[in-house]
Amino acid sequence: MSIDELDRLVEKLDLERKVRLLTGATVWSTRAEPGIGLRAMVTSDGPVGVRGQGWDERSTSLTLPSATALAATWDDELVELLGGLLAGEARRKGVDVLLAPTLNLHRSPLGGRHFECYSEDPLLTGRIGAACVRGVQAGGVAATAKHYVANDSETERLTLDARVDERTLRELYLAPFEAAVEAGVWVVMSAYNGVNGTTMSESPLLTDPLKEAWGFDGVVVSDWGGVRSTAPAARAAQDLAMPGPESAWGEALVAAVRAGEVPEAAIDDKVRRLLRLASRVGALNLATGAERGEQAEQEEGREAARALLRRAVAASTVLLRNEDSLLPLDPARLRRVAVLGPNAAVPRIQGGGSAGVYPVSVVSPLDGIREALSGTAEVLHRPGPHLDDRPTPLGTGNARDPLTGEPGVLVRLLDAAGAEIHAEHRLTGRILEPARIDAAVTVEIRALLSPEVDGLWELAVAGWGHVLLEADGHVLVDEEVERDTDDPAVVHLSPPYRRARFPVTAGRDVELVSRRRLDPGSGIASVLAADPPRRADEEELAAAVELARTCDAVVVVVGSSEEIENEGADRTHLELPGRQDELVRAVAAANPATVVVVNSGGPMILPWREEVPAVLLSWFPGQEMGHGLADVLFGRAEPGGRLPTTWADRALVSTVPEDGTLAYAEGLDIGYRAWLRSPAPPAYWFGHGLGYTSWSYEEVSVSWDLSPESPLPVRVRLRNTGGRAGREVVQVYLSRPETAVARPARWLAGYALADAGPGEVVEVTVDVPARAFRHWSAEHQAWRAEEGAFTVLAGRSAADLPLSAEVLLGTEPPPRQETSGERSLAVL
Repeated sequence: MSIDELDRLVEKLDLERKVRLLTGATVWSTRAEPGIGLRAMVTSDGPVGVRGQGWDERSTSLTLPSATALAATWDDELVELLGGLLAGEARRKGVDVLLAPTLNLHRSPLGGRHFECYSEDPLLTGRIGAACVRGVQAGGVAATAKHYVANDSETERLTLDARVDERTLRELYLAPFEAAVEAGVWVVMSAYNGVNGTTMSESPLLTDPLKEAWGFDGVVVSDWGGVRSTAPAARAAQDLAMPGPESAWGEALVAAVRAGEVPEAAIDDKVRRLLRLASRVGALNLATGAERGEQAEQEEGREAARALLRRAVAASTVLLRNEDSLLPLDPARLRRVAVLGPNAAVPRIQGGGSAGVYPVSVVSPLDGIREALSGTAEVLHRPGPHLDDRPTPLGTGNARDPLTGEPGVLVRLLDAAGAEIHAEHRLTGRILEPARIDAAVTVEIRALLSPEVDGLWELAVAGWGHVLLEADGHVLVDEEVERDTDDPAVVHLSPPYRRARFPVTAGRDVELVSRRRLDPGSGIASVLAADPPRRADEEELAAAVELARTCDAVVVVVGSSEEIENEGADRTHLELPGRQDELVRAVAAANPATVVVVNSGGPMILPWREEVPAVLLSWFPGQEMGHGLADVLFGRAEPGGRLPTTWADRALVSTVPEDGTLAYAEGLDIGYRAWLRSPAPPAYWFGHGLGYTSWSYEEVSVSWDLSPESPLPVRVRLRNTGGRAGREVVQVYLSRPETAVARPARWLAGYALADAGPGEVVEVTVDVPARAFRHWSAEHQAWRAEEGAFTVLAGRSAADLPLSAEVLLGTEPPPRQETSGERSLAVL
């Protein structure tokens, strides 16, 4: 839609109607303006799937691997396909704007939302994020680049002020957002935090570089509740305040415009951008809704989608260690296989927080291995020591609706007199959003617990405000729970539990009732949970080790818990929770054919990594975890992943602000760049990952493209020296031996995928963008290139780079430069 057409629509609106459009109509939708043909646009969280409007377990979603897992593929084309899958899901659910991808960096492994961000490197993050944007928007759905900018940790995330020097900001933290804008992203989300003294919804960075230097012509939406002022935020390049219907704008903004505090031209620009977005997603002309419906009917079937998700699991799985080629396992040689660990039967397929979805289905590692070995080997399971003592919400497996007898629970809303005004059947005791009825004062969850074992069960209720828990008419909890946080992820998704124990008899139903008063500001989430008596950790550990001793091979699945990787809080350490390290060591000592699978969103300390022959990293791999993992374990697919972030035994930078300020004092040296300056190496370098074949890097050569703005082609020749076909991620880094400008020891400049059969030689071209040779000059407010020699390094990780060449940065390139061997020259 042209500027003139947009202007004509804006002219039809008076000030009040224009301002009304700039705040959401509901929590998840924008306002409609029928007079100009504008319908409401629906937004949804979406990094791993499209949840839709609100939280309802009855509305399931195809569930992708986490963002960190997607970055581990180093496969732009695959990620673009997955973006298309998200677009199809969004259309199916009537969603116009997907609140993804998250482009913040892994500044520290302690970041609690690590799993939702791609990488520690700006180039890898930018390329994978841009691929996601292209895939989503090709389906007519807006992608949202978030959270702009320096929202790289969770501690005090609503209020912290990130102090970042201009060069670091440009070269690291802004770079992925610039890549998203270059990919044509339609929406950018401003972050909660401040940068260099200004909260992001008021920041000049929204104007420049975002809208001016980069030419972003889309909408800047706030993080939910992120607009905290009227005139300052409206004078800035913030366009849309979410959620609605209340915000700091509304009538106050109309008054500010009339008082001359905010130019009406600024309001017009915001509305114009909103209308442009509406045009792009088909919300401005209702006739386009039919086109979107036709597209939805043409999307791939669920089986094809599951096959893509299964492929993504294998492509993101990183083989950290494989001594004596234990992997892949040969099913023909297996008769008994032990699958152990707390995450084996109940894995973490996604991280916790606002990005969560309700998966269509979940294939656990135990399920996938059993299916793969069906008719071949007996697969046995023990959980080992408990991961944590977090209560388990009631579900269809252990609870029934007392009214209908259906598996699940009964949820009722009560008025001030205790009378029922609404009732519905739900599938879980974790009710984050019951029906919204103004007269509701209390939410009640009622269920018949069907215990399978005798003993003292632990029962729990969660919520803010007054909570009550009863079992068979006995009051177990009656307490006032004061809210102690403003973080919306905690208020609305993770209310605190109150627990009690109650004796039950196997086979005899117990009626459980929880009630929570819906006080203003207390959120609406309520949880009713129940857990059976647990065997002692020592007994579970002994049983797991004994089973391992009797099997031909053992797969131990360890990982993190929701308590240590979740939105709203950073980690305080990198250790696996519970006694998982002890489990791994004991099992490996009992059976030398032990494979450890690490199921976490971010780096963990693996103190036993040299004591076990094989270690796989599965991340949070989405709903097809078990199928994809089995494909890797038994050689149907290669473990295609390479680390998108360094794994180490400690964090080099803190995520804890001091007096509200978080200093990015490390500058350009985060992740592998920092470890390159450390006297001790990390456990596993950025880019590391093994396959089921071996590779020899034979030659690197560079040549000059006559356009100084074009990428520098770096040709790398390598040979598959193993006995099976494989895929290698060829990585190219730059370094500057003699420099007048402070730089990292080396930095990622490009990558490409190489496929080859046994003994085959293949040559790949890695295009190194001109920007990779440049640095941001605060003095000149521009990108500058330092003349002289740069070293081009090629290999398989930030520390394994066997090939090198030189390029000479100058002003007059020769007409042609031939290169060969391990050292070559070209002039840029």
